[in-house]
Amino acid sequence: MSALLVVLEHDRGKWSEANDEALTAARQLVADMADGAELHAVLIGDGALDLAGQAGAGGAAVVHVANDAMLTDFGPEACGETVVQLAVAESVAAVMAVGTSRGNEVLAQVAARMDLPFVANCMTIAPGAGSWSMTRVQWGGSLLEDATLDSGDGPKLVTYGHHAVVAAPAAAPGAGEVREFAPTLDASLARTIVKDRDVQTAGVTLSTAPVVVSGGRGVGSAEGFAQLEELASLLGGRVGCSRAVTNLGWRNHTDQVGQTGTRIAPEIYIATGISGAIQHWVGAMASKRILAINTDAEANMVAKADYAVIADLHKVVPAITAEIKRRKGL
Repeated sequence: MSALLVVLEHDRGKWSEANDEALTAARQLVADMADGAELHAVLIGDGALDLAGQAGAGGAAVVHVANDAMLTDFGPEACGETVVQLAVAESVAAVMAVGTSRGNEVLAQVAARMDLPFVANCMTIAPGAGSWSMTRVQWGGSLLEDATLDSGDGPKLVTYGHHAVVAAPAAAPGAGEVREFAPTLDASLARTIVKDRDVQTAGVTLSTAPVVVSGGRGVGSAEGFAQLEELASLLGGRVGCSRAVTNLGWRNHTDQVGQTGTRIAPEIYIATGISGAIQHWVGAMASKRILAINTDAEANMVAKADYAVIADLHKVVPAITAEIKRRKGL
């Protein structure tokens, strides 16, 4: 029986929401694969064993828990080599993940080590008896590419674009059989393992916030973001920004929404003073609803938004804030 191995993420034992997307996509892939393929999952490093039950609940028939003294935190080289050794040991037909920064980096390591092609950021994948067909995002999200993947005798290596799949619970849990796996890792792989962390923010993150209020060059200054901070706070959200803002030094890069920043999928994205360059749109396109506030009715963000207010953000944002406060009795 062939197997699909899905690589799951965690942060020191904390389940990643991207795993729910990964398992949803993996269940469909397994259903489409020939010969009654089985869904396997792998969790790597400290804290992985505690999450095996969630992987089983998500549909995994087998959950591999890989550990080694080196795997104390995330390390792309060590994780990639671990996945390679497991894929070979289990003779899997395919390895997939969600295309987060970690998912794509680990799969790229796997591809390089196995000397196999790797297709990243797919929107759809159709397994075939030999080659697989897929549609993926290219050119910063400005076009969709139809591609065919042929890995010869090796496993297919793919990632789905982050937020390309809507996470859904499994109709029935998998068997969730836990199998421990001990990779053989060379000491040189430790050169890219996280050794220390500087936690700058707490609570809801930009990538998981239900509401994101972003500002572009039109905000006018670093001080101008205070009104966006107030609005985001009232809505239980986070403040983001465009690349132009980080280039001007008004906000930290960690706040940037876009292809080279954070990809978001809030219930509503409020884009103020943002023209909507394609690189920014790639990061925001998974938003459920978009409200654009801009003086330029022809701006790309206005054209792509579900709702638009053509006016000065410095008048509109305070008005929205005042109305929310009135309704909340503040």
